[in-house]
Amino acid sequence: MQLAYDRCGAGPPLVLLHGAGHRRQGWLPVRERLAEHREVISLDLPGFGESPPLPNHLSYGLDTAVVVLKEFFADLGLDRPHVAGNSMGGLISLELARYGMVSSATALSPAGLWSPMERRVSLSMVRSVHRTARYMPPKVAVRLSRSAAGRTLMCGVLFGRPDLLEPRVLLEDMRAMIDAVGFRPSLAAGEEIIFTGRVSDVPVTIAWGSRDLVFRRPRAASVTRLIPHARLLRLPGCGHVPMNDNPELVAHVLLTGSDDEEPQPPLR
Repeated sequence: MQLAYDRCGAGPPLVLLHGAGHRRQGWLPVRERLAEHREVISLDLPGFGESPPLPNHLSYGLDTAVVVLKEFFADLGLDRPHVAGNSMGGLISLELARYGMVSSATALSPAGLWSPMERRVSLSMVRSVHRTARYMPPKVAVRLSRSAAGRTLMCGVLFGRPDLLEPRVLLEDMRAMIDAVGFRPSLAAGEEIIFTGRVSDVPVTIAWGSRDLVFRRPRAASVTRLIPHARLLRLPGCGHVPMNDNPELVAHVLLTGSDDEEPQPPLR
């Protein structure tokens, strides 16, 4: 299937995957920094942004995502690109690494590294954000978006620094979440997912925002049991969607995570 995507920069290819309800434009705060060192491909997953939904006979589970992205990589001539993802996109990145389809995987607050109870709570919170966006009157949304306090009220559960968001971007993200036909089936598929696959040979970086209110940060030991070589990082001051909270830090983490040489410690 044809997916909407943007492609810029030069260097080793780095594919960026957004979270449930988001869109490829969520990577704009870091894209310019990345494009100085990587060929950056940001895409809308099926049923999100400008990409069409999946055919009716396909589910929105991980197996389908792997197949769709395998075809996407082939269409663009990408041979085991580096990949990075946030939330649902982070989980997909880990799954691609498990299948050996990528040269490295960087996961920002990935889904799937949770217990059944944590999964239930996290998905309920995501649904609550969607419900709030869907039923908020447009005039109220516009008025709230104009102040830092209003933006915190609207999306403080997702961002560590909602005051840094541009009102226009927030309103466009809100509309994209409401219109995403893949949102509900993706969360329904998530009800069955706990990442238990082991990743070998592919470098993996997992970074968690210190202000993530959506997904609970798992114990390091539970992650390293699955991915013994994983590099685990903390993103100070960042929320569940960290790209806008601290673009410099997030870009650094993505660059070092996709470096063919030994990664350097992250910026503080």
